[in-house]
Amino acid sequence: MSLAVDPPSPPELQATDPNEYDDTQVADDTNYRRDEIEGFLREGAWERAFNEWAEHTDMDESEFQIVTDLGLIERFDFFWDSYAERVGYHALGLPEDWKERDIHPDLDSWGTVSSINAGLTELGQVVCDVLKDEYIDWETEYEAPDDLPGFE
Repeated sequence: MSLAVDPPSPPELQATDPNEYDDTQVADDTNYRRDEIEGFLREGAWERAFNEWAEHTDMDESEFQIVTDLGLIERFDFFWDSYAERVGYHALGLPEDWKERDIHPDLDSWGTVSSINAGLTELGQVVCDVLKDEYIDWETEYEAPDDLPGFE
């Protein structure tokens, strides 16, 4: 299945500590390199990743419209985790109490909520993969101690 929509503008990354997210844990002394990542997103990484994701996502146009209406794309965060040498991300999904909160008139089933949350997770991972594979060539900031035993 594919999603036939134009890529939205890339998110503007915020200076949030990723450790504040429930689903993320990053070493405290990390340089998150958001300015550089945001530059890569604007230079084409976002559009490339979005199009790749859209070709394979199970999210349909009506679900994507809900995502757009709620501004969920704009709330993505991407950051560099130098300890793990990876791009991390946070995608704001729909809350478990979506029904009680009545957050969107077209949001009417757990299946839709699940599809949207899964789709956003997949999009975040594709963006990370494109950034790491095609844009980022940063050397690790971690240096091994000099007193490690040698192997002969």
